[in-house]
Amino acid sequence: MTVSPQLHYYHLADGVTAFSTMRQGGVSRGNYASFNINYYCGDCWENIEANRSALCQMLGIDEWHLVYPHQTHGDVVKVIDDQWMESLSPAEKTMSLDGVDAVMTDLKEVCVGVSTADCIPVLLYDAAHHACCAVHAGWRGTVKRIVQKAVEAMFQVYGSQPSEIQAVIGPGISLRNFEVGDEVYQQFEEAGFDMQLIARRYGKWHIDLWEANRLTLLATGVKADRIQLSGICTYDRVDVFFSARRLGIHSGRIFTAIMMSEYGREV
Repeated sequence: MTVSPQLHYYHLADGVTAFSTMRQGGVSRGNYASFNINYYCGDCWENIEANRSALCQMLGIDEWHLVYPHQTHGDVVKVIDDQWMESLSPAEKTMSLDGVDAVMTDLKEVCVGVSTADCIPVLLYDAAHHACCAVHAGWRGTVKRIVQKAVEAMFQVYGSQPSEIQAVIGPGISLRNFEVGDEVYQQFEEAGFDMQLIARRYGKWHIDLWEANRLTLLATGVKADRIQLSGICTYDRVDVFFSARRLGIHSGRIFTAIMMSEYGREV
């Protein structure tokens, strides 16, 4: 079977490839059908490898230039630098990405990304310092304001000014479909979120993770006109994007990623 990944692109700048993978174009089966590259959700290893290889070929990079972590709904941000690329063994690289929920780099031809299936992926790009970051913001990470910590990490490591950062909030579950218990609502409230702006009650509470992360970006200094919102609800569009609430946790994952190169290409 031919593997031909289908990508949903975001335009940030020439020389930047930013995208989310779609379900079509791979070899995985069942609830992983058909394009899944995540090793941590129970898919067949051989199918993951075939899908991953096809994506690397499409992007024009080798296996170790496609970087994504083993996420744990925390707020750890990992820097991918020359030392990481050149000095660590494959096993050390894998270990260093365990328990990480955001990855950032200023290296060209290194694709950094995160995996989601209803959680919110956020991409950050700083043209002035040629740096980028991919963030996994599930509800727990959103409560911990992981996008703020990622912006702050980019400032500390690269000198990125929040006002110069461009952001993409990718496909994730919408407020209408993200029903939560009172305990989840309470965690957002205790974390200082304005619940009138991010929550609605339809029998049970519903949380708007898109808006919660957009507001966090704004509070961190990212400009409103530099934030792109995909507006794609994974729960509603399970035919095109993976949704754990629709398919179960043993299902495929969307890969949302960003790569800087000498020449922009939407492959």
